[in-house]
Amino acid sequence: MLWVPFLLVTWAAAAVSCGRLCLAAVEAAQSPAGRSAADRDRDRDRDRELSLYEAAFLAGGPQRVTDLALVSMHRRRRLWLAHTGWATVVDDDPEGADDVERSVIGAIGPGGQSRIAAVRAGASAADAVRALADRLVASGLAVPECSRSAITAALRGVRRAAVLTVVLAAATALLLPAGHAPDARALTWFALPLVLTLGCLVIARVEVHPYTRWASPAGQSLLTKVSRRDPLAAVAIGGVRALDDPALRAALMPGQRGGR
Repeated sequence: MLWVPFLLVTWAAAAVSCGRLCLAAVEAAQSPAGRSAADRDRDRDRDRELSLYEAAFLAGGPQRVTDLALVSMHRRRRLWLAHTGWATVVDDDPEGADDVERSVIGAIGPGGQSRIAAVRAGASAADAVRALADRLVASGLAVPECSRSAITAALRGVRRAAVLTVVLAAATALLLPAGHAPDARALTWFALPLVLTLGCLVIARVEVHPYTRWASPAGQSLLTKVSRRDPLAAVAIGGVRALDDPALRAALMPGQRGGR
């Protein structure tokens, strides 16, 4: 009966991980608290058109917003994005058209040149992008960072519990000495936590998956209405892979030939 403790471990891991995922999903699905006026504001925001920065954040998060600003400034010849991975200010009097572009220029620094990776990191963490995120979360269009992180961590826990069940079942059957290993009938008890975890993952794929993205279900609905005919809108929704300029793709996707 040495296999029984292994079985109890699998049951405990499955129950705890699935329960944690359920709690995270319930918290993510709850509407933000607020007064009725705030609720009306959220409803109004959910029916409006998204700006390009808003669409970029909902589709790809802070880095997508920075990439959109970089591409826009490159196309207007305010910046030069080289395939070597460097961003260079080419405007004699650099001044961004908005707070995000000013954050990009600030991330490049007074020298007027910096690695694109460093610019991305600095601009993505700037106040302008955080303010954009806060507005989208307050309007119910974006998933709060804490909710997304909690659900992602809970999903990892359920996957680990499923793997643990398989590993412990195999270990008890193959490694325990004769007389202490479970027979075929006893091994079926390991199927219960496995069915629980796998079933939980299947349900989460439908019910919870929307809350692992940057956009909430309301935000995802608005994203479907954004036309991709504008090259900048295509970048906002599809990322730098949507660029039709191979050299620019290579600059923003280092290590991938032609940006592919």
